[in-house]
Amino acid sequence: MDRRGFLRGAAALSTAGLVTAVGGTATATAAAPPLLSAAEDWLSAIADATPVQRLTLPGTHDSGARFGGPWTECQNTTIADQLSSGIRFLDVRCRAFENAFPIHHGAFYQNLNFDDVLGACRSFLSAHPSETVLMRVKQEYSEESAAEFRRIFDTYLDDKGWRSLFRLDTTLPTLGQARGRVVLLADSDNMPGVRYGDGGLFDIQDDYMAEPFGKYPKIKAQFRKAAAQPGKLFINYVSTAALLPPRSNADRLNPQVKSFLEGAEAQGWTGLGIVPMDFPNTASGLVDALVRHNPAG
Repeated sequence: MDRRGFLRGAAALSTAGLVTAVGGTATATAAAPPLLSAAEDWLSAIADATPVQRLTLPGTHDSGARFGGPWTECQNTTIADQLSSGIRFLDVRCRAFENAFPIHHGAFYQNLNFDDVLGACRSFLSAHPSETVLMRVKQEYSEESAAEFRRIFDTYLDDKGWRSLFRLDTTLPTLGQARGRVVLLADSDNMPGVRYGDGGLFDIQDDYMAEPFGKYPKIKAQFRKAAAQPGKLFINYVSTAALLPPRSNADRLNPQVKSFLEGAEAQGWTGLGIVPMDFPNTASGLVDALVRHNPAG
């Protein structure tokens, strides 16, 4: 049974818990200073004019998924703690339910609502205005129309007062344009913001059913492509749920990715894009290793 089948089956067992661009070859770009690390204000060291597609942004896959058992849990830290640790991309899965967005992973409610996610982002960005958060918003465990999903999203913007938190332009910003805001990457039709997955803007590696021995070469290939063919915003998912639960696969993949980023081949590479991970904190120094692949200010 694959991961999606597992999660669908789990619904029957756990309903009581439910709730509410430029081509070319790579150049020897100077690496960021070694002191650049995943502090709370690490983006402050990078120039305003830098396009977001020239950044390397540590991220979390299924950022709110902390409950539901080993096949469902993808993180072991809160959204607030993820941001404080240097994470700058969040993958937020919203169930459309009773005019609200509870956060789900498959059938499992994550004891978290969209207001909680946005509140954590606002608190962090208010305290650290040099930073930005890129946020993928996707419908999960509901099958409402795109129009209804958009209607509920709009209630968060206007009725609940979250509009000022977001950058809702359809184009990818420079870092200066993004500072202090959540850049919406909309993974649903009829939404404002940048259209997640638009082939003219993004190059995405997300083979979530590749087992670790097969996944790792895909991750390396995507890093190499980002370094050699800058222009699009590359997204390189380290996460996978093939054969074993996400934590088991992360324990195998995360240290390999860290070693690759710190190795000779990747030296000097910048602009590797968004790198969403499961349990990134379990490989000490992994987020730092990504942050150091950013351009010098």
